[in-house]
Amino acid sequence: MALRPVQVNIKALDGPAVGRFWAEALGWSVFSPGVTTYVGPAGGPADAPDGGPDSEVVWPHPVAVCIDVVPVPEPKTATKNRTHLDLATTSAAHQTELVARLRDLGATPVDVGQRDVPWTVLADPEGNEFCVLEPREIYRDTGPIAAVVVDCVDPRAMGRFWGEAMDWTVHEVTDDHASLRSTRGGGPYLEFLRTPDVKTVPDRIHLDLLPYPGDDKAAEVARLRALGATDLDLGQGDVPWTCLTDPEGHEFCVLALP
Repeated sequence: MALRPVQVNIKALDGPAVGRFWAEALGWSVFSPGVTTYVGPAGGPADAPDGGPDSEVVWPHPVAVCIDVVPVPEPKTATKNRTHLDLATTSAAHQTELVARLRDLGATPVDVGQRDVPWTVLADPEGNEFCVLEPREIYRDTGPIAAVVVDCVDPRAMGRFWGEAMDWTVHEVTDDHASLRSTRGGGPYLEFLRTPDVKTVPDRIHLDLLPYPGDDKAAEVARLRALGATDLDLGQGDVPWTCLTDPEGHEFCVLALP
């Protein structure tokens, strides 16, 4: 039994607008199955995220971790998100061009205390922070998203939990950093970075996981609880997905198979 991350869930006041921003930023396509706005690489006809009509956007995508923007009534607080995206570049010129293009799309520079670093910190139109990295060999084959990055207190513990929760391989674990990546290769890394602050507000961005065909979702959720995950009640009511938190309180969802 195992789970795979299929999308990054982003809450937004204006879901379609934020979805369009990220589609333009990543060079992906937008699909609106209903309430949410899904952003992913274009492909042939495939099941839509809501199990509805065929779409040109593949879900679940076999390699990429895509984006699903969910409208909410509350704006982002001034608190920095504990989960963010790192975008990959292939050269210094590409990094400069991408930063300029993102700013034209509505991204704004953000100071999160990064000081003099080779990457650029920006925020999307609703203030969600992300980084445009300088070229790095490790991210040469990830696609536009180099990594999904999570701030945490204990990267070793996070590496253990998420390494057991998913079928991804743990590539590095130190006191300051843990990284995982799909055993199939390609797509982004999932990284945990040690930070001095602790979680104080609900995450604006979280991961959505999906069982593999033939696996039992209820059994997967029970396995996660045994690993240290905790049930989360957000007032979601009777929905086909299950809301949980990891041992440090980061929210995530286990989706139902289409």
